[in-house]
Amino acid sequence: MSLITDDLQDLLIAYCEPESELLQQIDRETNLKVLMPRMLSGHYQGRVLSMLSKMVSPKRILEIGTFTGYATLCLAEGLTKDGLLYTLDINEELEDMVRSNFAKSTYNDQINYILGDATKTIAGLDEVFDIVFIDADKKNNGTYYDLIFDRVRPGGIIIVDNVLWSGKVLQEKQDKDTRNITSFNDKIAADERVEKLILPVRDGLFVIRKLS
Repeated sequence: MSLITDDLQDLLIAYCEPESELLQQIDRETNLKVLMPRMLSGHYQGRVLSMLSKMVSPKRILEIGTFTGYATLCLAEGLTKDGLLYTLDINEELEDMVRSNFAKSTYNDQINYILGDATKTIAGLDEVFDIVFIDADKKNNGTYYDLIFDRVRPGGIIIVDNVLWSGKVLQEKQDKDTRNITSFNDKIAADERVEKLILPVRDGLFVIRKLS
């Protein structure tokens, strides 16, 4: 998943803020018990998400794709005292683990964990968001983006994960999944309603700022 060498990754981690004990525990448990643990954001990307959230000081965050809750808790670090984070996921098998992870955090009362198809549950959220983090089924990135765009305040940010797709977006001959990623990236590049840049963090983070 990483686009940089292990040595450089270790250096980056050495120079960023440490993980909390809870985040370390979630990382370990995810790697021991959950299929495809590489989906977890991990230490460095988690600190990037935390930093972006703290810079915005959001009152409302929406996360599409909870997995085991690691990135959720990183994003929650920037919430205002009266802030709320909505996190949406479809995997009921992870519910007990996720709720347990949240219950151990100081942000538990600020997190609204909603199970179901995000293309449907988004419609039930009567909120305007300061930050949206999209990290779910990649084929629906464009759908999620369109569904949440009018719910993001001017100046708010949308963050989309895995947009470099392990470097496969550079290939001339692309499989279906890679074409979906490339099509989404092209969609954002052409969207004049936003400012945007891709951070080469782990598997690529598209950071998108809504203009108006």
